[in-house]
Amino acid sequence: MIRSRSALMDVVLTIALAVLAAVTVAGLVGEHVSKWVPLAGLIGIVTVALALVWGRFVTRPDHVRALQSHKMLEIANRSLSYLREGLSEDSAQQVCRIVLSESEAAAVAITDTERILGFAGIGEDHHSVGGPIITRATQETLEDNEHRVLSNKEDIGCPRKDCVLKAAIVVPLQMRGRAVGTLKFYYTTPRLLSETQVAMAEGLGKVLSTQLELSELERQTELATRMELKALQAQINPHFLFNTINTIASLIRTDPARARDLLREFAAFYRRTLEAGEDLIPLSVELEQTRRYLCFEVARFGDRVIVEEEVEPALHGLLVPAFIVQPIVENAIAHGMRPDAPLTVRLTGRVCRDGSVCLTVYDDGVGIAADIVPHVLEPGFAKGLGIALKNVDDRLKGHFGPGSGVIVESVEGEGTAVSLVLAGVAASV
Repeated sequence: MIRSRSALMDVVLTIALAVLAAVTVAGLVGEHVSKWVPLAGLIGIVTVALALVWGRFVTRPDHVRALQSHKMLEIANRSLSYLREGLSEDSAQQVCRIVLSESEAAAVAITDTERILGFAGIGEDHHSVGGPIITRATQETLEDNEHRVLSNKEDIGCPRKDCVLKAAIVVPLQMRGRAVGTLKFYYTTPRLLSETQVAMAEGLGKVLSTQLELSELERQTELATRMELKALQAQINPHFLFNTINTIASLIRTDPARARDLLREFAAFYRRTLEAGEDLIPLSVELEQTRRYLCFEVARFGDRVIVEEEVEPALHGLLVPAFIVQPIVENAIAHGMRPDAPLTVRLTGRVCRDGSVCLTVYDDGVGIAADIVPHVLEPGFAKGLGIALKNVDDRLKGHFGPGSGVIVESVEGEGTAVSLVLAGVAASV
């Protein structure tokens, strides 16, 4: 497209140059022609010649690439502080305005996998931020990670008949090879859909994707330090420590052999707690640590705690962050115990149809009130429950990406189910 435009410019300017030359010659040889005609012709020839030289320069591939690189660096520099916040409505809107100011597009939009996060330019009055994605091409880009070039208004899918946006380029925004959103450039005419614009859009998509990954890495580094400390503090809490010591002490007289076994398990439990960080570990190791914790609670409560486990053997080698199952089980016992009935805690693990892995901790305890369930992932909920759940939720999303996290379902008086969803990992099982 760039070469064809350059050739067209050459042809037009050459014709203009020939016409001006003919006019100049005619002025020189004609008897009844004003003396100003040859002068005007010469001025025109010089002007066209200069335009020809300038046109050849600005359409050179290396010059175009240099301009593209400069614009992308400028956008990257100005948008970095906003993308450090992640992909949100506030950050996306600011980035859209920056990209619009450095591009030839009539409008720029950014989406996540479901909603329009930012929109700037022509059509801003009716392309509502926060609304659902309505363009089929955007959904397809999210599905296959490939850019789309839309050359008519129907492909854009805007329901407003008076919308002047008639062409667009859609490129994916990626994190770890998966599309987490899109960057969209809109134009008022398909004639502006040049190779230059497509290359610019793809380049900016990659630049912004890199910035998103770097911001997530930075966030995860901070989160790792903070969550590791919280995880250790959650494990080494005075109540659990004293209760376990008291349980072992009481067994020394009545069942010395079991007391010795529990003491060995207690040492192994805390050794593992102190050694574990944010590195991925096999699920089998996490389950072993959870079983150790449960053996202390069973020793303490006796037949008031019933434990069941049903995890598919194929999942035991799956790499997961440390301290994702044990805190959930601890919450089930700490917050689910009934005063007058035993508590059953059931741990399951299976591969779902969508390719994710789901680890679920069920309990038939007191449950959670319906108005509280939507807030259980908030830090500080129920004297520590929110910290543990938010901890696990953040780390799952950080390690396994969109679609991962914690899902809490509960019926007051009947029990609670906490599911840990690990998206897109079934293929590695």
